[in-house]
Amino acid sequence: MTVRPLVILPDAQLRRISEPVSAITDEIRTLARDMIETMYDAPGVGLAAIQIGVAKRVVTIDTSKDENAKNPTVYLNPEIVWSSEERRVYDEGCLSIPEFYGEVERPDRVRVRYMTLDGETVEQEADGLLATCLQHEIDHLNGVLFIDHLSKLKRDRVMKKFTKAAKRDAA
Repeated sequence: MTVRPLVILPDAQLRRISEPVSAITDEIRTLARDMIETMYDAPGVGLAAIQIGVAKRVVTIDTSKDENAKNPTVYLNPEIVWSSEERRVYDEGCLSIPEFYGEVERPDRVRVRYMTLDGETVEQEADGLLATCLQHEIDHLNGVLFIDHLSKLKRDRVMKKFTKAAKRDAA
């Protein structure tokens, strides 16, 4: 397992739409293991493959609170098939937008269909933090960032800050 470097805003890769996983290969299994390792190292509770520069529809999530009870799940080709009308606001952050948080309103509950690393198609209903994480990571697969759910003013401010930092780091 390898910790891979994170793609950081304003990198245009974050806006790419990820390709479906057509076959579960050793390459996909290795990608999933590396994503889990990278997610824990960051540390974060979710990671989409595009955040390490791989445009595949792969997501890893672990919302367990206990460091000793890690319980990562790998979602291949996840899609939201139902969402509740009830909404909730959660203060979201993103490993690709370090040290910035913003309140995002999303459906409180979702049902997600995905494929496991064993090739099984599963539907899972989620609420609370897991529902938020699933929606956030599936957004990544579609080239959408959580800042896109904020006001234009806040989004522009964040983009300006990270663009300026990237130019400074490149110099």
